[in-house]
Amino acid sequence: MSSPSRRNWFPLLPPLMLLGVVIGVICIPLNVVDERVDTILSEAFEVGIGWWALMPLIAMPVLLQLQQRLMRDGAGSGIPQTVACIEDEQRSATLLGLRPLLMRLVLWGLAASCLLPIGREGPVVFVGASAVWLLRRVLKGPMRELGLPLLLAVAGGAGLAAGFNTPLVAILFAAEDLYKRFNLSMVWTALPVALLAALVAAFGGEPMFAYGELTNVMNGPTQMLMAVPVGLVGGLVGALFSGLMLYVTRTMSPLARRYPIPMGLLLGGGLSLMALGNPRVLGQGSAVLHDLIHTGGPASLPEALGVLAERVVGPVMVLGAGIPGGLIDPALAMGATVGTIFMPLMTGHDGVLGVVFGMAAGLAGATQLPLFAALFTLKLCGTLQSVPGLLVSAALAAMLSRALQPKPVYHGLAEQFMAGLKP
Repeated sequence: MSSPSRRNWFPLLPPLMLLGVVIGVICIPLNVVDERVDTILSEAFEVGIGWWALMPLIAMPVLLQLQQRLMRDGAGSGIPQTVACIEDEQRSATLLGLRPLLMRLVLWGLAASCLLPIGREGPVVFVGASAVWLLRRVLKGPMRELGLPLLLAVAGGAGLAAGFNTPLVAILFAAEDLYKRFNLSMVWTALPVALLAALVAAFGGEPMFAYGELTNVMNGPTQMLMAVPVGLVGGLVGALFSGLMLYVTRTMSPLARRYPIPMGLLLGGGLSLMALGNPRVLGQGSAVLHDLIHTGGPASLPEALGVLAERVVGPVMVLGAGIPGGLIDPALAMGATVGTIFMPLMTGHDGVLGVVFGMAAGLAGATQLPLFAALFTLKLCGTLQSVPGLLVSAALAAMLSRALQPKPVYHGLAEQFMAGLKP
């Protein structure tokens, strides 16, 4: 295995660049589905949800039945499976590859198209890891020089880059959460893979900042004070969200496998009832973020609190049943709603800054990755002047969440999955 002092990386570039291109190509359909769903929901927020509210009731039993009978290898987020292969590369032959990849993409595509409240970082991270296994003959040189675990982590991060057009943040995620260490080999390997994956997946046009380039006229000390209450509440809600995710996954997944149709009807019916009350429970969360940033979101405090409760419970119900997805988009939407509600209540300052600080706090509270959450929010909103407040809200949220919920959600889900692999 190569040392960090390796001088000549050029022989490794062609296969690494090919890996990035393949990851980007596979992620394009996922991005198209996400964009289409956002369009549907943005219109629904204005004119009403209509019959779309019944989609969860129809989709959940069908998906759980498919998952149990025909596509069992595609169940689960995709991140625990990737982590399991990083920690024990011998598992790659059974957990990665074309079959589980196609199953997971089909299940996620159906779930997202039916407006279920799930994110996509699990499937896109799995896309990256599976691409390494599918291209293992082409990647013989990098595997020999760098090792399979590092390549899996880097490719998983590149999948995140392709899904969200965030190559730099994705490298941080790969090092901080997948590989669990940062070194020169990781950085040099990740740069070409993540960059090519993001560029290819964004081919045809994608905005530099997904929600616009937001301005902030508040000075640093003031915005840091404003960010404190948002960070604290975001940490509380994030800890609740991650704790529920771990508990519900542990208890509900066996029931969903044993009774797929009854559990699907129960969970889907609950989601449909919530959607009839307020359609903001549906979708991955990006449509909710657009709504909060550009129109102000719910018109009243009770409605906003209802949206917050639904954005916590809805994703937990779906992901806890084993439907492939992720929690980044749901956590961002949940945090943005926190900022919309509590920043005016606690500081008297009303505006989009609460949404931005809330996004960082919600994501940091859910994942306990404060730097990742702050940079991710910065990439989505392009509000460079708000870095002090973003760091405060994200750090406070992550610290409070860790005190209340000692097990980070990704690590907890990975441990649950690996415990289930033991004979």
